Amino acid sequence: MNLKSLKNNSLLLQCILMGFSEKKSRVGGQAIIEGVMMRSKQKISWAVRRPDGETVVERFPFVSLANRYKILSLPVIRGCINLYESLKVGYNALTRSAQIAAGEAVPEPPKRRKSKDKYAFLASFLVALAVSLGIFMYLPMLISQVFLKNSAIEFNILAGAIRITLFILYLVLISLWKDIRRVFEYHGAEHKAIFTFEDGKELTLENMRPYSTHHPRCGTSFLLLVALICIFLFSVIDSLVTVLIAPYPNVMMRFFVHIALVPVVAGLSYEVLRLSDRFQQIPLVRFLILPGLWLQNITTKEPDDSQLQVAASALRASL
Repeated sequence: MNLKSLKNNSLLLQCILMGFSEKKSRVGGQAIIEGVMMRSKQKISWAVRRPDGETVVERFPFVSLANRYKILSLPVIRGCINLYESLKVGYNALTRSAQIAAGEAVPEPPKRRKSKDKYAFLASFLVALAVSLGIFMYLPMLISQVFLKNSAIEFNILAGAIRITLFILYLVLISLWKDIRRVFEYHGAEHKAIFTFEDGKELTLENMRPYSTHHPRCGTSFLLLVALICIFLFSVIDSLVTVLIAPYPNVMMRFFVHIALVPVVAGLSYEVLRLSDRFQQIPLVRFLILPGLWLQNITTKEPDDSQLQVAASALRASL
């Protein structure tokens, strides 16, 4: 499997497993091909290992739209903005990491190619999004429609259970792929680096090794929250539509209504994730975030020292 195919599959994984949660320290991360991308309040950086073992580090200025415009920093809205920015930044990081990991001496694209790159990103994003929505949104609804049509709550509970099952199955299957497993190892390295930084320690191998690869603000936990919030919000909306307007004529109409609510779901999930991180010392909150941490047994693997060094280099460059 070549790096181009891995990049395309990683984009789909990114749409499914987007780690865009905001960190207390304003530092977030994402595993990329043979490396790690880090994002702070004012910088984006990534460190990628070349075939010869050299680590290439690149960084760029970055200011979120939520920090530029006050209205975009409001609760729920900021989650939608963060999602969009993380997908865009993540795609750029994946593209660049594929070039570096392949050993290509590819310079940064000139300005005259900017529009072309935007169109390429949009096309790739739309394809990955369509596949993701078809598998993880429409298919569970189609199956649920066969068994449960009349009860909005039962319908959405069944659809949610199918959605979560498909998501876990998807993660298990791709984790068997050697190249994706490497990405998951860098994912673990990213978490260890951020844990070390958050505790105010120097980013050395000795300090990073003991930390867990499971982080409460991981995109895996976020996706599980999305699935659960979908059950609640969709049940409420479907009930209101049925009572105030009329029952859905078909599953496609219900699908379009749910799609329109996705930004709200993403924004709410983002806020819940932030709150769960802030109050994780409370026993009840710690218990509630356990499923997301358990799920990270699939999406994070124990990194080796070279991967920890790459993650540390990416984090230092973003500060």
